[in-house]
Amino acid sequence: MLDPVLSHWLETEAEALDLGHSDPQTVLSQLAAANVLRVGVDPALGGSGGSVVDAIESVASVASHSLASAFVFWGQRAFIEYVLQSPNKGLGERLLPDLLSGQLAGATGLSNAMKFLSGVEALQVQARAEANGWSLNGRLHWVTNLRKSGFVVAATIDREEGGTPFVLAIPDALAGLTRSADLQLMGLQSSNTAAIDLQAVQVAEEWLLHDNAKVFLPAVRPAFLGLQCAMAIGLARRSLNEAQAHLQGPRAGLLELLEEQRAALESHVTALKAGLLDGRFLTQPAALFKIRIALAEATASAVQFELQASGGKAYLSAYGSAFARRWRESAFVPIVTPSLVQLRAELQRQSQASAQ
Repeated sequence: MLDPVLSHWLETEAEALDLGHSDPQTVLSQLAAANVLRVGVDPALGGSGGSVVDAIESVASVASHSLASAFVFWGQRAFIEYVLQSPNKGLGERLLPDLLSGQLAGATGLSNAMKFLSGVEALQVQARAEANGWSLNGRLHWVTNLRKSGFVVAATIDREEGGTPFVLAIPDALAGLTRSADLQLMGLQSSNTAAIDLQAVQVAEEWLLHDNAKVFLPAVRPAFLGLQCAMAIGLARRSLNEAQAHLQGPRAGLLELLEEQRAALESHVTALKAGLLDGRFLTQPAALFKIRIALAEATASAVQFELQASGGKAYLSAYGSAFARRWRESAFVPIVTPSLVQLRAELQRQSQASAQ
C-alpha cells in the first residue's frame, strides 16, 4: 500500500511526467519521502526490511499510477541491489545512506552488460589499468535516472589488456564524463534518461562493485529483471481495474474474460516471486526470461482489454488521455533491455544448445 501522499502526487503528475512537463528532479524526492526506496533492504543498513519481492510490489504500485516514475524507481532500486550484493562493503557504507534517502541517484547502466552476458552485444566501455584504478573510454547509450543534481552509474567494463570484465560504480563528477541532454522519448520523458560519454575518465579502485562481471551479473540478474517486471505488473493491474469500471450494462458479460486475464497475470506474478525467493533463477535464468515475456504479453492484453471495455470513449481526448498514456507506457514494456526479441533469441539459443 503506497503512502497516500505519494499516490495522489503520482496520479496528479502522471501525464506531465510522461510528456516531460514535470520537473524530473522531483520524482526521486517524492519516492524517497514515502520511504519506498528502503523496501527490501535490511534495517541494519537503513532499510525498512522485507525482501526484493516486497520491493517489486512497491515498484508495481508506483507503476499503476505512473510508469515514468516506476522507471526511475527501478533504476534506483536496481542500483541499490548492486551495492547490497557487492563484496565491496566500504562502497556500500559510503553510498547507501544517500541512495536510500534519495539524495543520490543510482543509475543502472547494466543493460548493455546483460546483453553482453547473453552474447548479444559487445561491452561499450573499455578500461586501461593504472595505479590504484583505471582510465575509462566509451559510451553508455541509454541510461535512466541520471539526475542532474548528482548520480552514480553502474557499468560493466572491458579490460584493454584482456581478461575478465569487471563492474564499476562511476560517479558523475569525474573529469571526462559527459551527460547528454535528455533523450527525446515518446513517453517517460521525466525520467532523466540520457547517454554518457567517457573520455579518459579516471576511476579509483574504491568504486569497484565486483572484479568479475561473469560472476556478478548472473547473481544480480534475477533482481534486475524482477524489479523490471514490476513495471509491467503495475501497468497491467491498473488497466484491468480501469476495464472493470466500464463493464456494466451490455458489457457486463465481459467480466468473466476480465477475471481470466487477472488470474493469468497473478499466476505469473506468483511464479516470479517464488523463483526469486527460492533462488531458482540463479541457475535457471530461462525460467525468468519466460516469465518476463509472459508478463509483457499480459500487459499488452490488459491495455487492449481496457480499450475494448472503454469503447470509443477511450479515443476522446477529454476522457481518454490517461488511457493514451497507458497505451504509450505499454509500448515500452517489450523493448526495455533485455527486449522480448533478445529474450526469445536467447531462449532459442539455449534450446538449440541443449538439443545438440
